[in-house]
Amino acid sequence: MHDLRRQALESHKTVSKKAQARLGSSRTSSAANSRSNSRNVSRHGSDNEEEGNMSDSTNWSINSIDDMLAADLPEDTTDAWKQDLGDRIEEIIDRKRSSVQGRETTLAQYVHMLMSRYAYEELQGKTSEIFPALMKSVKSESSEKETSLALRAIALTLITTPSETVYDAIFQVLKRTYTDSESISVKAVAIHTLSASAIYGGASDSEIEEIMDDFLEIIESDGESIGAADNGEVVAAACEAWGFLATSIDDMEDKTEEAMDAFVEQLDSSDTSVQVAAGENIALLYEKSFTAREAADGPASDEEDEEGYSIDNSMVKRYEVYRQKNQLEHKLSQLANESSRRIAKKDRKTLHTNFADILNTVEHPSRGPRYQKAIDQETGKRYGSRMTVRIHKSGSMTIDKWWKLLRLQAMRRVLGGGFVVHYESNEVIFDSLPIMISSS
Repeated sequence: MHDLRRQALESHKTVSKKAQARLGSSRTSSAANSRSNSRNVSRHGSDNEEEGNMSDSTNWSINSIDDMLAADLPEDTTDAWKQDLGDRIEEIIDRKRSSVQGRETTLAQYVHMLMSRYAYEELQGKTSEIFPALMKSVKSESSEKETSLALRAIALTLITTPSETVYDAIFQVLKRTYTDSESISVKAVAIHTLSASAIYGGASDSEIEEIMDDFLEIIESDGESIGAADNGEVVAAACEAWGFLATSIDDMEDKTEEAMDAFVEQLDSSDTSVQVAAGENIALLYEKSFTAREAADGPASDEEDEEGYSIDNSMVKRYEVYRQKNQLEHKLSQLANESSRRIAKKDRKTLHTNFADILNTVEHPSRGPRYQKAIDQETGKRYGSRMTVRIHKSGSMTIDKWWKLLRLQAMRRVLGGGFVVHYESNEVIFDSLPIMISSS
């Protein structure tokens, strides 16, 4: 098994400024209508009261790290869910006389149970029938809801029961879905499902890099390459999925230049989720350009930052990430201090928080998310990265690297409030993130 490899928030254009000039005003007008329709469609699945707590079963967007970590599922100490899951599996496999509405209900319940439980034993030996049945729902696209739930079910099934062969069997269908589907939401979910399927379904490094190239084309074209021109939901999904896959690739030097050009351009997007996802990928690429100091690199120098405190020199720069670094830092600084009243207050706060971190990493690549320059009076050193994830009351993990944050966010998009359950029980998830530090 290989190592583990936002929804549009504004009603105006999601396309970057450079692309706006390239595409012209007639395209952006039709794109605005498309975005309006996509938002209405997206809400349809999550506002249905009869689904109760399953509203996030079709929502891959993560608006903030705080919101993401706040969602916990209720505990159920009985084993009744095992029988219920078995019944849902039988209904998924036996599609005879089933209706679209019936399949939607079954898939919603299946997704909810796999999110909130670690069901390896219950799925073992049945996936050879489950995957073909789920793929029928994807290929037929009888309804947006059924298709989105089936896609989510594929990702959850693979996270629960990883495979070295499933990717080859489902890749073409998933790619065709995000390329050809008429639903913007289905396109976005399919993009995320393909990235999860590559990691958990047995894709090789070269196959992962091919997927990343395809996602980059979506980003460079502002969604136009898959029939979603100027759509922030799709472009954000492609950025997020690209970043998740990039955490599994050790050497990113050959891919960095083209990727940086695409992500820097997306910093001009009028969609906050696109800007943040692109910015996080920029931070990841700077982080990846440094590797551990080796004997041939010689001893570390005693460098100090602008305030006279020592800089971490345990990592060594291996290549140039972006030639126009000064211009990039200026742009990141603007975003970190965005004050335009045309941008919603919540989005301004999101930009400030995220881009202050991203700028800090570009300036000092050894610094990760939520790095605090304040001095710890006990140690006399800076506090450093202070993003932590609480795991119930038993402990926490420190998210001090961008690769850790991007993996965490990707897994939470799939697992929702069930992340803690899987982190504690699912070895694949546990092995993908830092070891928890006990609070006792």
